Amino acid sequence: MRSLAELDVGGKRTFVRADFNVPLAGKEIADATRIDATLPTIRWVLEHGGRPVLASHLGRPKGQRKPELSLAPVADYLGKALGVPVTLAPDCVGDATEAVVNGAAQGAVVVLENLRFHPEEEKNDEAFSRALARLGDVYVDDAFGAAHRAHASTVGVTAYFRDKAAGLLLAREVEFLSKLLHAPEKPFVAVLGGAKVSDKIGVIENLLSRVQVFCIGGAMAYTFLAALGKPIGRSRVEKDKIDVATETLRRAKEAGVQILLPLDHLAADRPEAGATTTVVGADDFPADLLGVDIGPRTAEAYRREITRARTVLWNGPMGIFEMDAFSRGTMAIADALAASPGTTVVGGGDSVAALRRAGKMDAVTHVSTGGGASLEFLEGRELPGLEALDTPEART
Repeated sequence: MRSLAELDVGGKRTFVRADFNVPLAGKEIADATRIDATLPTIRWVLEHGGRPVLASHLGRPKGQRKPELSLAPVADYLGKALGVPVTLAPDCVGDATEAVVNGAAQGAVVVLENLRFHPEEEKNDEAFSRALARLGDVYVDDAFGAAHRAHASTVGVTAYFRDKAAGLLLAREVEFLSKLLHAPEKPFVAVLGGAKVSDKIGVIENLLSRVQVFCIGGAMAYTFLAALGKPIGRSRVEKDKIDVATETLRRAKEAGVQILLPLDHLAADRPEAGATTTVVGADDFPADLLGVDIGPRTAEAYRREITRARTVLWNGPMGIFEMDAFSRGTMAIADALAASPGTTVVGGGDSVAALRRAGKMDAVTHVSTGGGASLEFLEGRELPGLEALDTPEART
């Protein structure tokens, strides 16, 4: 991929595919992390004389124009953050939008309306791709969170640009995630949590030859514990993935890779605020309770592994961290990563939210905005959005 520094944007309409898919609270942005992450790219374009035309999706309008999913709040936020005029176009394609883009003054920014108001976006429609391409002279992809989708704005449109490059955010994501796959400093520890083994099994399999220790938490741990015949009470289990968990444990043992599972648990009578809770050992799980967090012994064991590591990947919470009473294990992991002397990479919306809640966002090496894209990258899959940046000469 070409870097942004190799792209001549001077005086040119610079079509930037960003990821502004942020949570909203009414008409207000609830979390601007993804917007803030692409500000360096937008500023770079402005400082080098480019005329930014910003494109993104927001939510799931399913090809319909839904006012509540307008990018108007994003445009307002960008205007304040950048300190330059920011105009929201009436649409992302069409004559009226082209007039707004072509009439924008040097030093101003245009935000296109939600790409997914058009069903052609997710279909990677050729005519829609061509219409988007008419709005720019050069193309920059800074939307790592959408790089695993073969959509018009991430793949189709690139065929109509001779000059295209990765934005600063996209390049940074690829740099750090590539290091995990190809040149991690050892020991390499992966802390994985969340609800489902099925969401993370591809990552585990691809990292078996690279990681020395996996620390497993969250509901996915109970599928592994069930595979070992451990008592898990009423905890959530993917019964159809028990055989997969058994095979993964076998392969890890053969490879000399440790898969650490909870030594103790915070168990509750129900997964709700106000629940009665107790800490139970791994072999003493009551039949009428369910796991809602890792226990203190487990948190300490995982902290020791993180402290020893030279590279740490964290993806997925250790329990139902959204509730304060069930959050201690997840917050302990956030604190441990923040104190780690090694390279620390955090991905996944819940892990990032926990890190933010702990006030440790600036204490780790890299926070990925990728979500599903980062998981697919770590599984070793080719991402369509990255491949598209290597396409040959533009079509006419």
